[in-house]
Amino acid sequence: MPAPTPRCAGHPPTPPLLVVGVGADGWESLPEAARACVREAEVLLGGARHLGLVPSDVTALREPWPAPLRAGLPALLARHAGRRVVALASGDPLVSGVATTLVELLGAERVQVLPAVSSVSLARARMGWSAESTTVVTVVGRDLHAVLRELAPGHRVLVLSADERTPAALAALLTTHGYGASVMTVLGDLGAPTESRTEATAEQWSGPAPRLHVIALQLAGPVVSSWATGLPDNAFQHDGQLTKRDLRASALSRLAPHPGALLWDVGAGAGSVGIEWMRAHPTCRTIAVESHPDRAARVRRNAASLGVPRLVVVEGRAPDALEGLSTPDAIFVGGGATRAGVLERCQAALRPGGRLVVHGVTLQTEAALAQAHATHGGELTRLAIEHAAPVGTFTGWTPARTVTQWAWTRPAAEENPS
Repeated sequence: MPAPTPRCAGHPPTPPLLVVGVGADGWESLPEAARACVREAEVLLGGARHLGLVPSDVTALREPWPAPLRAGLPALLARHAGRRVVALASGDPLVSGVATTLVELLGAERVQVLPAVSSVSLARARMGWSAESTTVVTVVGRDLHAVLRELAPGHRVLVLSADERTPAALAALLTTHGYGASVMTVLGDLGAPTESRTEATAEQWSGPAPRLHVIALQLAGPVVSSWATGLPDNAFQHDGQLTKRDLRASALSRLAPHPGALLWDVGAGAGSVGIEWMRAHPTCRTIAVESHPDRAARVRRNAASLGVPRLVVVEGRAPDALEGLSTPDAIFVGGGATRAGVLERCQAALRPGGRLVVHGVTLQTEAALAQAHATHGGELTRLAIEHAAPVGTFTGWTPARTVTQWAWTRPAAEENPS
């Protein structure tokens, strides 16, 4: 089936915004239909490089993107309401591109996208890597530590770079985390006459890189972590306030992370539950609520080192610190369950079908959870963990504190759990 013809002058007025992807080889590589739309536009939006690719005989008003982009877009689009607007972007504008932001702001029905071949497709073609065998991570406007979630021996990763400084910073990060033997291939100006390719291991990387490039990583290093629940306790910096490995795995199995879901980690401590929630899928989100400033800072460090730097930390004490937070799909309460209003506020905040898991180690918390179970139902469990440890010249079992766990799901038809 042929691709649909872009709507330009003389066509119905919706969608009002057309986003045209431009390859690194510029204007001449655009299909004639796309060039016609650009010529007939009243307003052209884009970065300086893209606007400069358009021939001088195109008479449209040329507007650069605002900075910051997302905050400035509504006013920019409102200023040109009712006019034929074409936005120019690199490659496929829906691959870590501006079209994603425009669709989020305007809705898919008001944005039409005419993509070129993406830099991801070109990079895979140059490397001979299939889509099924490759993970894509973007660090454009984002924290480079996101790459650390992908560390695994033999794993292939394409990194969409922020600028010419990214390769050196990434090489240092990989080397620090035991992946210095990973092969980095920097593919510059993909599709352009100036296309280049530079290859070295992370520990041997040196020299400049083109501003426009994609980094292909063939990772080589030890097994340092896992996407399964229950990372070793020593994967986290902590001061003793840590949900331990076996208890964490039990909690996460009941919290049930899934793509795009939001967790509140209340009384986060070291942030281990919220961090593992986000590691379960790249689109999972966590808001960690922690009242102690040193622990809040530690949560941020742990999140970065384990590849989920997007984790949000709110410094404050529940229930007051929960006001105004986005509606969660699941909540974990690792501390503070006996504080007045905490459990009630968490239950009320959940979406229908949302999951709440609460841990307690004191008699007072256990009594509160037993009462909550009697009132609302759910699952009440006592978890007793023992580890083998030296007893003189022998080995014996050393018990940890027994933990009471209450797991509850808000009924789908219920509006108010009280």
